Amino acid sequence: MNPVPNSGNAPFALSVLDNAHTAIGQSVQEAFQEVINLAQLSERRGYHRFWMSEHHSMPAAATASPQLMLARLIGETSKIRLGAGGVMLPNHAPLVIAEHFGMLEALAPGRIDLGVGRAPGTDQMTAAALRRHHEANDHFPAQVDELVGFLNDDFPAGHRYSNVHAVPGPWQAEQNRVPDSVSIPDVWILGSSPYSAQLAGQLGRPYAFALQFGDADVSQAMDLYRRSFRPSQYLDEPYSLMSIGVVADDDAEEAYRQALTAAMAMLRMLKRQSYSLLPPEEVEAYTGSLQEKYILESYIRRFVNGTPADVAAVLEEYHRQAQIDEIMLVTMGQSRQAHARTVDLMADHYGLPEL
Repeated sequence: MNPVPNSGNAPFALSVLDNAHTAIGQSVQEAFQEVINLAQLSERRGYHRFWMSEHHSMPAAATASPQLMLARLIGETSKIRLGAGGVMLPNHAPLVIAEHFGMLEALAPGRIDLGVGRAPGTDQMTAAALRRHHEANDHFPAQVDELVGFLNDDFPAGHRYSNVHAVPGPWQAEQNRVPDSVSIPDVWILGSSPYSAQLAGQLGRPYAFALQFGDADVSQAMDLYRRSFRPSQYLDEPYSLMSIGVVADDDAEEAYRQALTAAMAMLRMLKRQSYSLLPPEEVEAYTGSLQEKYILESYIRRFVNGTPADVAAVLEEYHRQAQIDEIMLVTMGQSRQAHARTVDLMADHYGLPEL
């Protein structure tokens, strides 16, 4: 892994994840331009990496293919690391992902991260349309091994894929007699459970824990990751990242209103309605049942919101408890301006070095 840069006054490295949220009244073209703007802002404000996620059949999340968006972002940025957080590997053939990210790495050497997860990133019917069978998760470790084999072109002799090569990659560079010209993207294991933590440790890979998806015990997962870690050719010591939904604003009430729109989107999804980001006024006017209000409040507590100092206090407590190396801000809210404010204000709070 590349060294982590100066993180200002933060006790951890800081990064950003964008789900390419498209709110009610916003076109996907507008949302994609805002993604580009946020990546450029994140780079300018000194964040370490900028990741995109994979979701399907969700009107408020427009990145079915994070690698396509990353290809555009390579030309729109120059220094910040770019990555998928992540590619849902059982949705894809490992060879195709190795080729896609080999191309990205060739376009931006030393700047590409490939985070892989085993969840579908969608509902069961859409997962079926992706040709994902019900046992897909069971084969995730083997799929990771296959992906890494294609990326490194190091299947052992006799392996059924020993004569199959991802291009671009080491094999092509060797054939063209420029073996020193190739680099490999950093592969991360993503998850939100003890299973993924243990797998990342056993593989000697960096681990990203997605706290925005649930209320699992991040401290327990990180402890299990460190105890399971085996040094590898990729990583000498454990390296951990936690992603968490964040809305920061000088006005704590406005931060709460924006976080509430994300909570409502989650409630709608639980009710098997479309995952949509409604305007704050419409969300505030919603009169739900006691159970629905409880669900909304539970998500509000999970999505850190408030002034920059409020947000920082929560992040630093997670860092203290779980000893996380890096925290990735999952920008949230119906307003894309709220996403940019969060990135700006947290950079100001921690004195990140402007580039």
